[in-house]
Amino acid sequence: MNNKWNQFIYKCWAPFYNVFFNNGIFYQARKHVFKGITLYPRQRILFVGIGTGVDLSFIPYKNLDVTAIDYSKEMLQKAKEKHKETSIQFLHMDAQQLEFEAGTFDMVIGNLLLSVVPDPDKTLKEMVRVTNNNGTILIFDKFEPTNKQLSLGKKMLRPFIKILGTDIGLSFEGVYKNVENQCNINEDIGVMLKGLYRKILLQKVG
Repeated sequence: MNNKWNQFIYKCWAPFYNVFFNNGIFYQARKHVFKGITLYPRQRILFVGIGTGVDLSFIPYKNLDVTAIDYSKEMLQKAKEKHKETSIQFLHMDAQQLEFEAGTFDMVIGNLLLSVVPDPDKTLKEMVRVTNNNGTILIFDKFEPTNKQLSLGKKMLRPFIKILGTDIGLSFEGVYKNVENQCNINEDIGVMLKGLYRKILLQKVG
């Protein structure tokens, strides 16, 4: 995967993305991910990889200072159209190189992101960098099972699925090693498809 290929893939996905990933079990899983998340008025929230904007439905964005970025202009445009009567700031930006000062946000949200970016290690580092001390990073994504290897079938399918713009064999534990001295894991639970999709809540060490 690389940025140019992902841009092309998600341009193709944009018209159909909501049908597959914002309905049914995916919608319910996204809703569950935000359950129990406490947000306070005027908190600074960053959505990294906002896609078509469905996650915005699960937060009280009218009382928050919300910024949403995506690398796909087509996805970002759909999110803008859906929330055009709001104060949400939508920006075209690379998740691997966030154009914000360190410690800018109280919460950074990266749902269905790390498994699609070309460099998940760099992306998570950037998410942690722009989070303030004691701030939180919320992740919902698919990861390789903890302490288990992928089945032979999935190993064989992995290169082909990557062509479609996503990785079914990403190890969160491997990515987390890059930031473990900066964050604590406050929550790590399976959400969907027998734990393939997980909700992970990190807190940046103050």
